[in-house]
Amino acid sequence: MSKTIIISLGGSLIVPEEIDVDFLRGFRELILAEIDKGKKFIIITGGGKIARNYLEAAEVVRSFTKDELDWLGIYSTRFNAHFVRLLFGDEYTQTEIITDPLLALNLQKPITLGGGYKPGNSTDHVAVLIAKNIGAKTIINLSNTDYVYDSDPKTNPNAQKIEQISWAEYRELIPKEWNPGLNTPFDPIASELAGKEGIKVVIMNGKPIDNLAKYLNDEKFFGTIIAN
Repeated sequence: MSKTIIISLGGSLIVPEEIDVDFLRGFRELILAEIDKGKKFIIITGGGKIARNYLEAAEVVRSFTKDELDWLGIYSTRFNAHFVRLLFGDEYTQTEIITDPLLALNLQKPITLGGGYKPGNSTDHVAVLIAKNIGAKTIINLSNTDYVYDSDPKTNPNAQKIEQISWAEYRELIPKEWNPGLNTPFDPIASELAGKEGIKVVIMNGKPIDNLAKYLNDEKFFGTIIAN
């Protein structure tokens, strides 16, 4: 496993309804333990409930353009990135968060945080662009979802979990276009680029946190691998 590990950290884990302090404490402890083993991390944060609250409230007041809604989501993800950066502290993290994944990255510290980029780009897409930028071939996508399923398990009790799937097959399961607030395991634009670049994405639930620990230590974990 590469020593620089890219994690797309879903906002559903940071702020599911309220800020999940228990998860964040466990996540911090695990990442610091892995740093002691010589690993580095780039962590891209999603917006979570705070972003959805802003998006929903905005449209109650007036009609917003797609770009305006995108910027609300982007700044929510960046706020979460700064928040998580502060939880780790200056000793471990780069002071500046990543806001443009196409620029040369300063990865001197063990942890670098990043958030949204620009309209039309989710944080999943940001993670793929960063992987392409530094030549990484794996992204860990942490959310509140155990697996990719063949249909929505929230509406279909017979939905079947998928442990391994190709990018072509995965893209058949999700919407063709991305929009602010879209809720899929990995978004369409990011999926297209990841497939093109030969990047593997590991979809897993961040709870319990030892599921991530098992993956990082090459042990059996529960989740879905999407790859060519």
